[in-house]
Amino acid sequence: MIHLTLLAAVQSTVPPTPGWTPTVGLVMIICNVLAIIIGRFAIQKPGVGPDIPVSKPALFRNFNLPELLATMSFGHILGAGAILGLTNVGVL
Repeated sequence: MIHLTLLAAVQSTVPPTPGWTPTVGLVMIICNVLAIIIGRFAIQKPGVGPDIPVSKPALFRNFNLPELLATMSFGHILGAGAILGLTNVGVL
C-alpha cells in the first residue's frame, strides 16, 4: 500500500515541461541533425540491413534504415534532455 506522503513526494519531483512551440520543435530538429552527423561517422558497419525506400544524396549512400532509426532514436533522447534542461534553466 502506498502511503500518501510517499505519493506526494513523488508527485512534487516532476520537472516542468513546456508545451509545444516552434522553439521546442527547432531544438528537437537541431538535436536530430546532430545525432545524424554523429551517427554518420560513428557507426562502424554502415550499409547493413534494408535500404530506405526513397532517394538519398550521395553523402548518405551507406545510410540505411537501421542507421536512420538508430540516429533518430538517439536524436530524440538528446532532444528530450536538451528541452528539459533548457526549460529548467529558464531558456525555453
